[in-house]
Amino acid sequence: MTKRDNIVKKNFLYNAVGSTVNASISLIFMIIVTRINGTDKAGIFTFAFSTSCLFQVIGLFAGRAYQVTETNKNYKNKVFIYNRIISCILMFVASVLFVVIRGYNFYKCSIIVLLIMYKMVEAFSEVLYGIIQKNDELYKVGISLFLKGILSVASFLILDIFTKNIELSILSIIFVNILIIIFYDFKNAEIINVLKEKINNKFVFLIFKFGFFTFLLTILTQYIINASKYAIDGNMSNESQTIFGIILMPATLVILCGQFLIHPFLNKLTQLLKEKRYNEFKNIVCKLVVAIFIFGIIIDIIAYLIGIPFLELIYGISLKKYKIDLIIIITGAVFFGMSYIFSNALIATRNTFIQALIFIITSLFALVASNLLVSKQGIYGASISYMLSMLLLLVLFIISFLFVSKRKEGN
Repeated sequence: MTKRDNIVKKNFLYNAVGSTVNASISLIFMIIVTRINGTDKAGIFTFAFSTSCLFQVIGLFAGRAYQVTETNKNYKNKVFIYNRIISCILMFVASVLFVVIRGYNFYKCSIIVLLIMYKMVEAFSEVLYGIIQKNDELYKVGISLFLKGILSVASFLILDIFTKNIELSILSIIFVNILIIIFYDFKNAEIINVLKEKINNKFVFLIFKFGFFTFLLTILTQYIINASKYAIDGNMSNESQTIFGIILMPATLVILCGQFLIHPFLNKLTQLLKEKRYNEFKNIVCKLVVAIFIFGIIIDIIAYLIGIPFLELIYGISLKKYKIDLIIIITGAVFFGMSYIFSNALIATRNTFIQALIFIITSLFALVASNLLVSKQGIYGASISYMLSMLLLLVLFIISFLFVSKRKEGN
């Protein structure tokens, strides 16, 4: 095995572990809140967490994939950091306006705003991760995500056990993340050297222009994933929100699989595009999609056999009548995981406009389908609308990817 192969393997394994831990903490937070604070508050928490993920897209804006695959020398690391500071400020302002306009009670507002602050800190971390990844040290990102995940869960659990105060528990994970950024992420991103870079400030704002379609498709992605939750918020109780949030959690594993599969290959895909080795580019993307599909089938089988008993054991509530809903949701997550691979591949080719159209069409479908089906079929309707939205997304992505690939090969 060559030195390069060792680096790729190390990056993949560390990133996979860190990303898995990071993605699992929302599930663990839900377990903690459901067990300690009850299903009503857990319903508020799961809705607030989903809302914070939606607003995090403003903070991330174009995202790490855009940053890592950017080859223009004018877009220095310092440009991306300044852009991220501005986008995080916009994220916080937008969140405050949201809770004021929605007119939620003070408790629900405080949970939403605090979780958005937590996601804002995460969004800033991502720009540092982009710098580290471009240096081909993705394994350090994995270590950072692992540390943040473990310490965040520990602090949240300890505080919630002793205080039963969700607000204080969220503040603790914000504090943990800030500490790790200061003492670990800054060092690995060589922040002192980055801040010494001479830049043209216009490129800070050009990211907002050229990354707009990436931002748009990302925020629409978050809406599509959570459209059923928003429909439940308008039509059902907090307890129903909790149940749907619980059966939706295993889908996170499949979506996560797409994320940690594609991230180690972003540098490679960018290089293949620069060298116009389009067949190799397409082959890697297709192999990753097949890997997601196989992983999804395995998760579906496991969920059918032991999914509901396992969820009942860890959450402590009866879920027997939601077995079919769980399978439907995981199947939808498989469709989304496959779409996620295609999406990042198209971002690397800078085909973002066509993706924006895909997500606009799917978002409109999700809006109509989720509200219609949830109002008529409750949680089962939410599950069906989730799966149908993801299926539509995948079909549109397959068509678009084949079109773009054929065009590049033709050129």
